[in-house]
Amino acid sequence: MAKKKQETEYRDPLSVGTELLDRIQKTGDIKQLAREDYPQLAEEIRAFLIRHISETGGHLGSNLGCVELTMALHIALDLPRDRIIWDVGHQSYTHKLLTGRREGFATLRKFGGMSGFPKRKESDCDAFDTGHSSTSISAGLGMVRARDLQGEDHTIVSVIGDGSLTGGMAYEAMNNASKLKTNFIIILNDNNMSISENVGAVSHYLNSLRSAGAYLDLKDDVYNSLMRSGNEATIRTIKKLKSTVKRLVVPGMVFENMGIRYLGPVDGHDVDAMLRLIEYAKHVENAVVIHVRTQKGKGYLPAERHPARFHGAEPFEIESGMPRGLREKANYTDVFSTVMCRLGEKNDKVVAITAAMPDGTGLKRFHNLYPERFFDVGIAEEHAVTFAAGLAAGGMKPVVAIYSSFLQRAYDQILHDVCIQKLPVVFAVDRAGLVGADGETHQGIFDLSYLSSIPNMTVMAPKNKWELADMLRFAVEQEFPCAVRYPRGAAYDGLEEHRPSVEYGRCEVLKDEGGILLLAVGSMVKTAVELTEKLEASGRKVSLVNVRFVKPIDPLMFELADKAEMVVTMEENVLSGGFGERFRAEYETSREEGAKVPILHVALPDAYVEHGNPEALKKELAVDADSIFERITEQAK
Repeated sequence: MAKKKQETEYRDPLSVGTELLDRIQKTGDIKQLAREDYPQLAEEIRAFLIRHISETGGHLGSNLGCVELTMALHIALDLPRDRIIWDVGHQSYTHKLLTGRREGFATLRKFGGMSGFPKRKESDCDAFDTGHSSTSISAGLGMVRARDLQGEDHTIVSVIGDGSLTGGMAYEAMNNASKLKTNFIIILNDNNMSISENVGAVSHYLNSLRSAGAYLDLKDDVYNSLMRSGNEATIRTIKKLKSTVKRLVVPGMVFENMGIRYLGPVDGHDVDAMLRLIEYAKHVENAVVIHVRTQKGKGYLPAERHPARFHGAEPFEIESGMPRGLREKANYTDVFSTVMCRLGEKNDKVVAITAAMPDGTGLKRFHNLYPERFFDVGIAEEHAVTFAAGLAAGGMKPVVAIYSSFLQRAYDQILHDVCIQKLPVVFAVDRAGLVGADGETHQGIFDLSYLSSIPNMTVMAPKNKWELADMLRFAVEQEFPCAVRYPRGAAYDGLEEHRPSVEYGRCEVLKDEGGILLLAVGSMVKTAVELTEKLEASGRKVSLVNVRFVKPIDPLMFELADKAEMVVTMEENVLSGGFGERFRAEYETSREEGAKVPILHVALPDAYVEHGNPEALKKELAVDADSIFERITEQAK
């Protein structure tokens, strides 16, 4: 009978001091510590991160897993002369601590505070801004070529997770890196996780590498000495034996077969072991991969047991790991999850696809109920979309659930593989609009623009949780591409009494009183209801329309505009290419003399929106009810 695995016990993070961490005030200070101090510093860093992230929220699991790896890089490299490119970037908290940004953790991911990702404007030690996966090798290779063209000799290191290796861009970059005749270090941070558990051939391959330590412990100096002492026949025999053993013990050897030197695997929580490999790798005259094995959530039992929950954690109680305060009411992802399960029960052609986020998109329940109709393709949004196109062409009803900012990566596949053929793929576009703390790379503020630009695409946005359910059911019944975009957070449960059936291309008139016509898209309906109350309290007449369909635009809204004193379009999307611009263009084209009524566009600016609480961001960007009221009042004078 197998013995039950013993869990490591850790000290209470609240009891761990900062004696060594206090000595880290700027970049390079870690080099002044003695080797025997490394374990204590790692413990202090983990305790610091747990304490602060329990208050602010943030990416805990990934950062706890790469503490020693980051320490080893900072000891072995000369920052900022040398460069580290962090793939995705949410695992850069220890890097920020070691580069003198300790005070910034009080404002981590808050509006105006320190970003949870690398930012070149924050520090010259942040070599590249990253927020999406599978990018670091491409960026690092570009920096290597720039270094060589300018005759410089610093070290470039790209850190990439095993989950990010499911993204095709990583292999495109490695294919190019294999031609290098100069140094480039790729650190493979292998924790067997992306956000949820890794899936597919890459995961199985890395599992095989984890068991291949016996071969990989052979030292190059032993081999080289044998080569020097033998004759040509001996050399040929050794080469053949090495190649044969390599292929027997390390299945595939994908990296070396691509022309990239492979070192490892090495314990990612042993600083000394990693230092030896990094120092060796710095002298390799081509691209080299160091395979580092780490544990996501290491040092905090709740994060070790539930790594997906602590990927992007809300503020939590340290003792239990449970979120602080009461859970908010059902969010839009919960509603999507429930509806998908019911659709799966009623229609055996409904299939669900996610790109490494079954928990985040709410598809875990669908997976549990209908595992044979659930597909997690890994961090591969482009493949997810074309895979869905193939399913649709084969007679299934695929629903692709991907966050708005990640779906951007598959624009060509949506256009070319789905919409040209008018295939009935449903896109569940989660986290649309302002998402908050993750900042520029995660704000879902472009989807109305890029989806509406594609012929044959239908784009919908629900006003509340009931309409989301109705739109999803409607979309699955259609024989053409449909996108339903909905925001992050608690689902709006107002306007329950307004639930007409979803009719293709038709808006919903909630109030028709003439005066100021509010045309609100999706999440902005709630804001429009608040705005209506303010306007009516000031003595103005208001008409309110729930747009429902961003594409196609309902001509009924043109008729309502003809009777209005002013039209106000409202959307949680950038103005450029969004609903407001499309409405104005189509309205003016439909009228011989153009639009006579003044039109005010309420939308997000042509800019990248930084991190912060969504409500604070809305106020800052003047898309909250108070700000819109002031703009209308000013323009109506």
